[in-house]
Amino acid sequence: MKKIFYLSTCDTCKRIMNETGTEGFELQDIKRQHIDAATLDRLQKDHGSYEALLNKRAVKYRANGLNDKELSEADYRSLILGEYTFLKRPVYIIEQDSFVGNSKKTVQDIKDRLGE
Repeated sequence: MKKIFYLSTCDTCKRIMNETGTEGFELQDIKRQHIDAATLDRLQKDHGSYEALLNKRAVKYRANGLNDKELSEADYRSLILGEYTFLKRPVYIIEQDSFVGNSKKTVQDIKDRLGE
């Protein structure tokens, strides 16, 4: 499976998708269709925690005072499933590998995995 979870209004997602290419990928705009629990759980296993998948730069994260609260893994999971803006993006799933976020290292890892 090759899939990209992205936000269509996110310029960073668009830039990364242009850099890596999208041919052969199933694209899922998380605003229109939220990530499902099974995929989120798989990502948690790949990356070690739900917290690693949480977008702490989301406006709602600070607006709701979540940055000042002690959150559990169950809280992080619930936040991501309940509101698309809490998922760190983009998320690439390439067969057994997954990549989350937009750091330079992550983007390079995606390119390396795709053989660029």
